[in-house]
Amino acid sequence: MPWEIEDIAIKDRSENPAEYGIHAHNDCGLAVANTLIAIKAGAIMAQGTMNGYGERTGNADLTSIIPDIQVKMGFRCISEKSLKKLTEASRLVSDIANMTPVNSRPWVGSSAFAHKGGIHVSAIMKDSRAYEHCDPSLVGNERRVLVSSQAGKSNLLYKAEEMAISLNDSEADSGNIVKTVKKKEEEGYRYEAAEASLELLMKKETGKYKPLFFLEFFNVMIMKERDNPCKAFATVKISHNGSSEIQSAEGRGPVSALDNALRKALKVFFKKDLEEVRLTDYKVRVISGQDGTGAVVRVNIDSRDHIRLWSTVGVSSDIIEASWHALEESMQFKLIKNGG
Repeated sequence: MPWEIEDIAIKDRSENPAEYGIHAHNDCGLAVANTLIAIKAGAIMAQGTMNGYGERTGNADLTSIIPDIQVKMGFRCISEKSLKKLTEASRLVSDIANMTPVNSRPWVGSSAFAHKGGIHVSAIMKDSRAYEHCDPSLVGNERRVLVSSQAGKSNLLYKAEEMAISLNDSEADSGNIVKTVKKKEEEGYRYEAAEASLELLMKKETGKYKPLFFLEFFNVMIMKERDNPCKAFATVKISHNGSSEIQSAEGRGPVSALDNALRKALKVFFKKDLEEVRLTDYKVRVISGQDGTGAVVRVNIDSRDHIRLWSTVGVSSDIIEASWHALEESMQFKLIKNGG
């Protein structure tokens, strides 16, 4: 327990003047707390791992310890320039470890500075200290304002400014966007966890969306041999600036095959723009089960490159079509962010 760490540290210092440090594991969920209390009691070294990765329940998480020590406790352990790269470093280590980044991770998680309620957003637009314990840019993170059918005007205006989308008539445009979001959510969409899809939707509603490729058709085939696992094959034809490209690919499943075929086709037009893109999570949820296997499903896809995380959503009674919508928007979003 933290108070035991403190008692041990104080007693140790009184009996032994040697300098000491701490190496904490997280079996009780106290690795960070124990590390901080040890530093407060005089420890000069803190050991941990990026993102807390380690055996059993992990080690002390350096992505919390470093800013806790420097921002909250006033000790200088790294440069301010390095501190601003902490979020990027956390995501890079997740990528190397082939682990999905934890959205709720303190300081560097994508939800660490997220706001949904209209009153929250209205308050942070006036003074961010009302609902944030620090400026997210200190650790290279960013504020996220979530939008849903319950979103207030403050949320939409904030998102528009954040996404650099100018609302020609803020009242009319924000009203149209809210109306569209409500309609989409009635169909099964959810934009709280699909901000890339939300950005594309807002651009569509304000006439600022220019897709960089169009689907001509796709075809997916599953083959099952008696004693072997299923094989999936996909063919995709897309067009770009009056030219078209058709490519086929194999995958571990139909969505994997579709993703591989789409990337091959896009590579003809956009070269290396998509090489760094990885799909980190794929989630399917049945929205209403009364239609059995014909039920409407929602697919969420999380994607990333070496800097950015983004999420997209697709809805359909056909799971492959829902996956295509989410996959297509993920690629459109990335290409737009790369400047087309």
